[in-house]
Amino acid sequence: MISSKTEQKPVSPKKRVAQRRRLRAGIQLIFFLLAPSVYTAAFSGIKEIATAIGAGEPLAFSSFAAALLVICVYTILFGRFFCGYACAFGSFGDAVYALSQLIQRKIGHRLPQPPELAVHRMQKIKYLVLAAIVILCAAGVYAGLSGWSPWDVFSMLTALKWCGSAYALGSILLALIVVGMAVKERFFCQFLCPMGAVFALLPVVGRYTRNRESCLMRCSACAKSCPVCVETDADNVRMGECISCGKCSDICPKRNISYAGHISDGNAPLAVLLRAGILFAVCAVFGLVRVL
Repeated sequence: MISSKTEQKPVSPKKRVAQRRRLRAGIQLIFFLLAPSVYTAAFSGIKEIATAIGAGEPLAFSSFAAALLVICVYTILFGRFFCGYACAFGSFGDAVYALSQLIQRKIGHRLPQPPELAVHRMQKIKYLVLAAIVILCAAGVYAGLSGWSPWDVFSMLTALKWCGSAYALGSILLALIVVGMAVKERFFCQFLCPMGAVFALLPVVGRYTRNRESCLMRCSACAKSCPVCVETDADNVRMGECISCGKCSDICPKRNISYAGHISDGNAPLAVLLRAGILFAVCAVFGLVRVL
């Protein structure tokens, strides 16, 4: 007897990557247009807390502190999905890198990439950036350096505000960061982002897992596709640098890498949409979504 159900062929890695790229780009665009200030609000929460502690003042549960708490709790539950899909700075960096890759393909010349060991060492720089900002805020100095901040410049640009000459140094620093974004994927997120340092230190419940027993010999497709050079040798990808972009899961020819047990072709997009929907709803509740 012939079964009426037709067995579906597994989706090829190339098609999975293309599907994820379109899905991710769509989510990034929505958050960039409707919730570009989430990163700035959470970052302001860190500065506000450090400033209050340095001044010996009681901590106030402001909107900035609420944004920081919400994004940190979300990251603990779902990993650094915010970084990979919703951060305006990260999405901007992805767009810059994609444009750079297109230009490099057109001219037939590839920019050299730093070795993985150097990348892992440079990833520690963001912890120094975070520590410096916290110290400056606690000392009451950071407020006087607002014109130096590339984050403030980017925030004003996303709000369609002109920075002016007072932010000349911050604009120069932002331009240098953009150059880095064009050379190395997720340049800012890996090496300079103070919020990335905070997220990388958080204990994460939702994470990627890998079934190494059925991996192909000398494949390393997952490691080559990772934009932040996460070490995928272990069964559990616990490294704080993981931004939950899903590239490793999509490129794997054996489907050995999954997020929280979602390994089928149908579940992966649904899981992404669910996490994006939860994050967007939370941002809307806390007033972090703007009306165009």
